[in-house]
Amino acid sequence: MMNHDSSSRSRRFCAVLLPLLFGVIPGSPLAAQGPGVEGAAWTYLGGDAWHTRYTPATQIDASSFEDLEIAWRWDASSFGPSTARATPSYVDGKLITVTGENRHVIALDPSTGRLLWSFTEPMTWRHEYSMRKAYGKGVAYAEVDGRGVVYIISPGFFLYALDAETGEPLDNWGEAVPLPGFPSSGTVDMVADLIEGWGPWENLNQEYDPDQGMPLEIGYITASSPPIVVNDVVVIGNSAQQGYNQTRKEMVPGDILGYDARTGELKWKFHVIPRPGEFGHETWENDAWQWTGDVSAWAPLSADPELGLVYVVTNGATIDYYGGFHPGDNLFSTSMIALDVETGERRWHYQFVHHDIWNYDTPTAPILMDVVVDGRPIKGVFQATKQSWLYALDRETGEPIWPIEERPVPASKVPGERLSPTQPHPTWPPPYDLQGRTEQGLIDYTPELRTMALEYARANDLFAPLFNPPTHVGNPDGDGPALICPGGGGGANITGPPAADPVDGVVFVTSTSGCSPVMVAPGIESELDGPDQTGVTHSEFSRATGVVTENTADQATVEGLRIWKGPVGRITAIDVNTGEHLWMIPHGDAPERQQAILRDHPMLQGVDVNPNEGRRGHSAMVATPTLLLASGQTGDGTPHLFAIDKRTGERVGQVELPGNTRYGMSSWVHEGKQYVMIQLTDGLAAMTLP
Repeated sequence: MMNHDSSSRSRRFCAVLLPLLFGVIPGSPLAAQGPGVEGAAWTYLGGDAWHTRYTPATQIDASSFEDLEIAWRWDASSFGPSTARATPSYVDGKLITVTGENRHVIALDPSTGRLLWSFTEPMTWRHEYSMRKAYGKGVAYAEVDGRGVVYIISPGFFLYALDAETGEPLDNWGEAVPLPGFPSSGTVDMVADLIEGWGPWENLNQEYDPDQGMPLEIGYITASSPPIVVNDVVVIGNSAQQGYNQTRKEMVPGDILGYDARTGELKWKFHVIPRPGEFGHETWENDAWQWTGDVSAWAPLSADPELGLVYVVTNGATIDYYGGFHPGDNLFSTSMIALDVETGERRWHYQFVHHDIWNYDTPTAPILMDVVVDGRPIKGVFQATKQSWLYALDRETGEPIWPIEERPVPASKVPGERLSPTQPHPTWPPPYDLQGRTEQGLIDYTPELRTMALEYARANDLFAPLFNPPTHVGNPDGDGPALICPGGGGGANITGPPAADPVDGVVFVTSTSGCSPVMVAPGIESELDGPDQTGVTHSEFSRATGVVTENTADQATVEGLRIWKGPVGRITAIDVNTGEHLWMIPHGDAPERQQAILRDHPMLQGVDVNPNEGRRGHSAMVATPTLLLASGQTGDGTPHLFAIDKRTGERVGQVELPGNTRYGMSSWVHEGKQYVMIQLTDGLAAMTLP
């Protein structure tokens, strides 16, 4: 195992020498890239099956970047409010994506943005109820028997297979849905497949209603991410009701489904909450496995077609912030699961958080890359998390690349809650953002300011450990809301997927630094409760409303200066051959008035302080052979696209954008020209060189 104190020089030597011995030159086209970007396409949501958000296209480099101009804009208004999270796929000479709350599927001409075709699902009650209507992230694509096919999950949890040329549903695929307006073929009702054989549904002993899907008293399922197609299998993730809004215990488990890409036939179903006799069942210590659920895979999926594995990451069980009614570690919540794509069988898993009550749902797709660590070639998988750790695992075995230690964490004082006494702590790579709120995170511009910050933090009880458990209203100690740092917004989060360079083995993580103040209160008293809630049994506790007024930790200042080190939003480059951080830079530019506070502060005159603390939130990013393209704002608030030298973190160019963007970008080559696709709040913009 690697000695973290060994010299940087020796690690670099190994990282360079071993690829030479194995016939792979770092930075060369011979180094491994994920399938899906051949010919500078963008076949998957994340570019390739490895979800690296990397393009091999080279037309846009440091010398040409600032010549980028808007080639065209596409206005989504005719389809309703835009879906700003959807990254278009570039396949077979077309851009294909989703837009609007109806999750219309659209195909655009990449040269002009002209609409080529569209497809819209008929309305259903279960679609209208969906809390993820506006969150559609894109489509899946595959060539099946020489024909391009687009696969899409609707907010009502129907699966469609569409002809990529026409947008028409495929003939002789799936089964007809007995509702007005639905096509006679090309559709699968996945709710029916999900609940078949599930106890709470079987016990209702009632006829299935395809308009409603499942009755709300037993749960609700939808999806925000597209499926992924691997070796002719369409793999389906899902999403349940937002856990932080739930007050009741019953919920459907978010089981993973696999369908035959040619026929739409269900091939397998993986139980994310293990049933009796299945691996991990003992981690549910009472009968809650029978009727509670979630553990959804709402983040996008990644895959290794060569290994025949799909990598699924999950969120916590029902409900966020309280799990007293389902004691135990609760596999497979907040985990990565490697499934055999042909059979749906678990090949391996790794649980990031035991009995997750922190809203630490795994927010982004795993990134797959081949690396060389301590002279050993490894097929790696790397997971950015809200906890601000990049978990590094062997994607064949699930074994950690560097040690991950179980370390003690605080116990809960909430009645009925029994947390795991330990949680996994990666020892390497180092965290890419602040964890908890400790003395190490205080500003140290000068000894005097550090002393002032320390005294203020102690006096106002602002220190908090990682995995700080929520408090409850009316607790005997009189404690206010617990500071959970990072909070539910991360660290990393879905609004800023990492990008990677699979040739050099570098992951670029965008993160934000913030806490969530959390208390819980009896679910039956919650303002969140109402007749439209899923489930029937109120939880002993759920997220309290009306008692948390401000985030005192993040807003704390002394002499007008934030007491915590910045940047408040950042981008970190991590070499996953060595685990070292290559560089860290602010995300965009802090507002000018905030920079002026640091630049002109009388206690900082003559002190070397970078006035740019960046901005909260996440950057949209794409990696190229030489650059990291990253969105952000300049000091005056103008949206920009920045060109960043991948090796140094130096900003080498910037161009103004027609609006703010977040979540994702893509880059691909169409008819000999490289484009950068920007996702705007009102549609799309394509940028290219003149």
